[in-house]
Amino acid sequence: MNGNAVNLDVAVIGAGISGMYSVHCLRAVGLTVRAFDEASGVGGTWHWTRYPGARVDFPGGPFYCYTFSEEIVREFDWPDTQPDQPTVLRYCNFIADKLDLRRHIQLNTRITSVTYEEGSQRWLVETARGEVFQAQFVVCATGSLSAVNNPSIPGLETFKGLSFHTARWPSDLSLAGKRVGVIGTGSSAVQAIPVIAEEAMHLTVFQRTPQFVIPAGNRSIDPETTRYARAKWPEIRNDMVKSKKGSPFPQSSRSALDDTPAQREEMYETWWKRGSQGILIYSYGDHMTNRQANKALSDFVRRKISQIVRDKDIARKLMPEYDIGGKRLVLGTNYFETYNRDNVTLVDLKTDPLLEVTPTGVRTESGHRPLDALVLGTGFDALTGALLRLNITGRDGLRLNDKWSDRFSTYLGMSVRGFPNLFMINGPQTPSVLWNMPLAAELEADWIRDCIVHMRRNKLGAIEPAEGTEANWGREVEATASGTLFTENNSWFMGSNIPGKPRQFIVHLNGPEFFKRLSRVASEDYPGFDVEAERLLHASLQRGTCSP
Repeated sequence: MNGNAVNLDVAVIGAGISGMYSVHCLRAVGLTVRAFDEASGVGGTWHWTRYPGARVDFPGGPFYCYTFSEEIVREFDWPDTQPDQPTVLRYCNFIADKLDLRRHIQLNTRITSVTYEEGSQRWLVETARGEVFQAQFVVCATGSLSAVNNPSIPGLETFKGLSFHTARWPSDLSLAGKRVGVIGTGSSAVQAIPVIAEEAMHLTVFQRTPQFVIPAGNRSIDPETTRYARAKWPEIRNDMVKSKKGSPFPQSSRSALDDTPAQREEMYETWWKRGSQGILIYSYGDHMTNRQANKALSDFVRRKISQIVRDKDIARKLMPEYDIGGKRLVLGTNYFETYNRDNVTLVDLKTDPLLEVTPTGVRTESGHRPLDALVLGTGFDALTGALLRLNITGRDGLRLNDKWSDRFSTYLGMSVRGFPNLFMINGPQTPSVLWNMPLAAELEADWIRDCIVHMRRNKLGAIEPAEGTEANWGREVEATASGTLFTENNSWFMGSNIPGKPRQFIVHLNGPEFFKRLSRVASEDYPGFDVEAERLLHASLQRGTCSP
């Protein structure tokens, strides 16, 4: 045991939406808790996601937010249906002040290692500052989309102009008068490209994979919607918990094949004009389970691309060949229209491969393109990347990186065998990125809190998944995706964007059943877990050395 370590009950890694709520609910039961974040402010992903055009792509406004407090719902006014990054960050800061969370959050702090001490049943958490903390429990609120994927491109380090990832956008950056290149066309790039095109002298988009981009349809929130949400909040929250997407809007159970082609076209047109993800998940209920239904919608969007983009060769290059929804459905504003601008060039890297980045630009097979700025819209090592970068070592020197080298395994998506008292929020094998993530964070953090209270009440020192439970849980998660088109497409849902990453679908596709399962496990005293009694050494530790 490290005698110089600061003692905590719980160390929370991350001060985003999940981390802040974890601090709130753990503190409420008398635990000493501190959250750590590398950023200079709260907000997690929304602190870093400062690229132009960044917006929530889930049904937002009063629904992409904390749901546990009617008082908070009444006090914060959301201006748009899909709030932009400054609004979400303002909300996060409002929450930090409203709930008095800042005194429990240590910013500008990077965690360098997290190591389990079996003798004391505690974790040793070390920071880049040289600080050491001991905590019985660690909660990883590291974010599903926070570990930046910096691609391996020959010569990238030689570029003399501005170069940065969309998730590390420089403050007060002006691209006016500059020749800008964007590599990648994922969600972040799709939101940023139209805004960059309006400012830059010239924009070159290096497309690796075309995207199905649906109009975001962002608009000001109708005041009546806000009044209704506040008046009916308990019922709305209950509906969200029961929804397969965590949203308050009912999903269709009808097949796209129940309608004639003309009827489908009318339905799709209605949702295209309305915008948002509704065209995929609310128009019909079988787009991700019936290939013929999926093709009907995929073809509709391809026709839209052809109608919008004037140059037919460019339009063809922008048309995806995979199943719509097989990759993350992307929402954008005037994305396809941007390719009609005279100052925008599309380079299709499938037919014109990228060879290298030079000090002055990018070279593809067809030639060299001079650039003043290079934006990497290359996405994230999703769901697991941020966890693996913490350098976590559990029992008997077992490294999480080694355990997960061939396959990701958890129990309930909340814990990993060999790593006692280590919990994850919105991690692998939870609904995470395909559900309402703030609501999921609340429900998962509440489960962690209740588990810790159960352990303290019963004088338990450690808890971890029992032998075999991870394999069983993995089969259950895979069963939720069985028969869907998610597993038949290359996507970051499957880890396909990261070289060497295990190819495995690690999203639980039935949110309501997932959270029912969590509740059932808690009510039955945590079946599927091994527990240890609290050891004398641990019981004698002085608690509460951090500010409560």
